[in-house]
Amino acid sequence: MTLDVSRRSLLALGAGLGASAMLGSSAMARAPKLGTQTPYWHRFILGDAEVTVVSDGPLPLGDPSGTFTGVSKEEVKKMLADNFLSPDNVVLEQNSPIVNTGDKLILFDTGMGSSKMFGPTTGRQQKSMMEAGIKPEDIDAVVCSHAHIDHIGGIVDANNKPLFPNAQIYISQTDFDFWTDEGKMGSPAKDFVVHARKNLLPVRDRIVFFRDGQEFLPGVCRPSPRPATPSATPSSWSARPASPSPSSATSRTIPCCCWSGRGWNSPTTPTRSRQPSRASSCSPCSRPTRRP
Repeated sequence: MTLDVSRRSLLALGAGLGASAMLGSSAMARAPKLGTQTPYWHRFILGDAEVTVVSDGPLPLGDPSGTFTGVSKEEVKKMLADNFLSPDNVVLEQNSPIVNTGDKLILFDTGMGSSKMFGPTTGRQQKSMMEAGIKPEDIDAVVCSHAHIDHIGGIVDANNKPLFPNAQIYISQTDFDFWTDEGKMGSPAKDFVVHARKNLLPVRDRIVFFRDGQEFLPGVCRPSPRPATPSATPSSWSARPASPSPSSATSRTIPCCCWSGRGWNSPTTPTRSRQPSRASSCSPCSRPTRRP
């Protein structure tokens, strides 16, 4: 049998098949929304050290008037709104640096752990570490800037089992004595004391107390002076790379910011800021933090 196919009919047939293919591929490309985010970690080089910043998740503090002092409530709300943040709920990002010096793997602060005092978005540090390829058993030292609940909460799990089985814990004796004092159980700080005792007492035999101005780990020093009493001011740690790269300063500050909302806004220009717009970016890197 002979088919009489003209050039015009072949072109028409090709156009029709192309249209069908496009419609089909469009239909097959549909997929459910994933609802996931990129991993909560960031890595950079600091001199000879490698620093990985892991998140413990967003920390909602609620009404900003209880967090920022010395400024009017209206001004705080305006600054938050101007930076596209909720004027009624201050949300901080809890970022912990993990510094690999080549000899030691040092974690600064452990987040909220199993406590949900500030809501369900906290307590993801272990997950962030896993996403970054860091195993808890590889941590050699845990440095606690102070003993507030959002800094020491992840030393043990819900069953009081140490989460960093091979690590020594470094903290000032002033903070340890103040926040583990059983006599404060009847005070407004009871929840903080309960959490400090839960996390610090099970690892008491591993705790090493440091002093102001002491370089208690290679390249890690607690600057002095510091506030005379435990407070909600941020703590910072001096990190001095052995061989700084041409693009880095001879020393930088690795921040451990507390719930006061103040932090460092850049690793290269460590300038303190009390603006709420900076409060949600507490990371040593200048990369903006995010909320899910």
